[in-house]
Amino acid sequence: MTRRASLPGADELFKANTPALSAVRQIAEPVDVQSAPAAIPTSAPLSPKSKKGVRSIPRRRITAVEKSPSGRERHDDKITVYLSPDELFDLDQARLTLRGDLGLAVDRGRIVRESIAVIIADLESKGDQSILARRLRGI
Repeated sequence: MTRRASLPGADELFKANTPALSAVRQIAEPVDVQSAPAAIPTSAPLSPKSKKGVRSIPRRRITAVEKSPSGRERHDDKITVYLSPDELFDLDQARLTLRGDLGLAVDRGRIVRESIAVIIADLESKGDQSILARRLRGI
């Protein structure tokens, strides 16, 4: 008899507790536009002069309740963003300012999520004149 403890394997530790997305994904059935009810919005037909990269189908609009950043909760999706040392320093300074001057103990991820929510709301409301569009154009 060994004195070694029996531990679970890596596959048991890291297995997903929820069904895979492909298992619950349902394929939408095609809708005949002429027989579709009037309540279903349809987009204008594509013109041959439409610009590449410009959305021809209207985006699903999100209500104000859904727009708020997620805050402190578990996030399953992840992206990697590379920052320069100065940008990272500015982000940490903003975190320390929020904590020291305003009494808000937030992490860097929350600051980034809030910033994204603000900049996307500005883009959706002002479009071409939004701060994001102007900065990316270099104006």
